[in-house]
Amino acid sequence: MPIDVSDSPDALLRRAEELVRERRAPVVEDLLVGLAWADRHGEEPPTSAPGGDRLLQLGGDGTPAVRELAVPELAIARATTTAATRAALADALDLRHRLPLLWAAVRALEIEPWVARKVAARSRRLSKAVVGVVDQAVSDARHESPSRLLAIAEAKVIEADTVLHAAQLAEKARERGVWIGRPRADGPDASGEVLATRSVYAKVSPETAYWVDELVDRTADVLARTPEVRAEHHPELADDATRDELRAAAFGWLARPAALLDLLGALGADDAPARPRPRARVYVHLHESTLLSGDGVARVEGLGPMLASHLARLVGHTDIELAPVIDLAEIRSVNSYEHPEHLKERTRLRLAASDVFPHATAVGRRVDHDHPVPYDPGGPPGQTSDLNVAPLTRGSHRAKTHLAYRVEQLGLGRYLWTTPHGLVRLVDATGTHTVSAQEAALLRAAHGRRGAA
Repeated sequence: MPIDVSDSPDALLRRAEELVRERRAPVVEDLLVGLAWADRHGEEPPTSAPGGDRLLQLGGDGTPAVRELAVPELAIARATTTAATRAALADALDLRHRLPLLWAAVRALEIEPWVARKVAARSRRLSKAVVGVVDQAVSDARHESPSRLLAIAEAKVIEADTVLHAAQLAEKARERGVWIGRPRADGPDASGEVLATRSVYAKVSPETAYWVDELVDRTADVLARTPEVRAEHHPELADDATRDELRAAAFGWLARPAALLDLLGALGADDAPARPRPRARVYVHLHESTLLSGDGVARVEGLGPMLASHLARLVGHTDIELAPVIDLAEIRSVNSYEHPEHLKERTRLRLAASDVFPHATAVGRRVDHDHPVPYDPGGPPGQTSDLNVAPLTRGSHRAKTHLAYRVEQLGLGRYLWTTPHGLVRLVDATGTHTVSAQEAALLRAAHGRRGAA
């Protein structure tokens, strides 16, 4: 279908939606061809000569075997490597035999095939008996952005078999290490001297990486506000040194722990020498059953999903700052335009993402807290509340403010968006959902009845 600049905005948006399906269709057809090829080559080879053909299970538990030497010819037809074609067949077999709900969404062109393939690969080591947990969760969220879908899959793979995940962590621990690259000459510094640098590569546990990053950041903060320390210890740093340059200098202090301890204490950093442990305020989202049993999956802000039993590794060497339990089902309001910190905190904890714009994926805390119903200085009290707050990143906020976007809050953490040209999306804690105009009307009516009650 030709595209013309004179086409109406509505026509262009419809075409954009159509192109998504058209882009996915040939990829799905490629997977179907691969499955048909695998089905035709699933029988025992006619001979069993040494080094000859054999049956291999390319996919996970519950998938049929395929003759190994049938793969190279399909790879030639696909103009790719044998390894790539073998991976494609494994993913397709997993989808058809282990993830039927997700496979149905793929065939209906409701999800990016490459995302479904990644889910299949990441869940391959799960048994067929438990992989349905992943299948259900990802297919339910099929209209989400790729990054959100993969995050859901990551958590559900852990939840489906926590024993297997713990074993995999132990296996991965043997791959950890720290490596030093070769020296290389870089450009001149501020004084004109040519500097030599070396790269440091580390593969460590998530909690180790988090706390090393936190310590480097704190040390960089000290260097940023103490020009006398920079002049004494880092003459190579210019006065307008970038954050990355400051962090690189701070990283060097890790090699001198006694000097680092003195630096942080003497210069008024958060931690004095008498109490070198960092403070931890860690936001953990977990189900009541996980809290009671001590087993299951917890989502830690900034780190992602992890076994609840591993939380001690994250905070065991810190001074933990306790915060009161917040009842997120309760509704709070204030009589001011600005959202106070306690309301912002409730909104952050209630939502899985920090930006409620359709298909947004931001999870940081630097957002604007917008009023879906504009604040009226002469209006009634309580206009700023849990029921009138939409966290948006600055780009999303600008789009909503300067274009004809309409957002309606339908209760705690639920937002109905209408774009300038009539696309309608529902955003809630489970993600973004496509809804029709008729469905939107029903949602508004249901919300009105709840509000009246």
